[in-house]
Amino acid sequence: MYLVVIAWIYVVLMMSVAEATNSNGTVLGAVFTFVLYGLGPVALVVYLMGAPARSKALKKRAAQELLQQTADADAAREKAAQEAPRD
Repeated sequence: MYLVVIAWIYVVLMMSVAEATNSNGTVLGAVFTFVLYGLGPVALVVYLMGAPARSKALKKRAAQELLQQTADADAAREKAAQEAPRD
């Protein structure tokens, strides 16, 4: 996926250079070309393509926290059982 992103940024960079060096082009037009055709869409695509990985990491972290809470509760129960007086 990142190869496509890098290639698209390169293409947009070349479009921006062509815009800036053209006799009718301006540097401001080149900046807008780079931002609106390059950085904006690429940032959106990378964010959307990374959504499954972020949700997977969030679920994994929640599962680990639940496991840790369960382990802590079990340890507290065992400690209370050991400290209880035996008659």
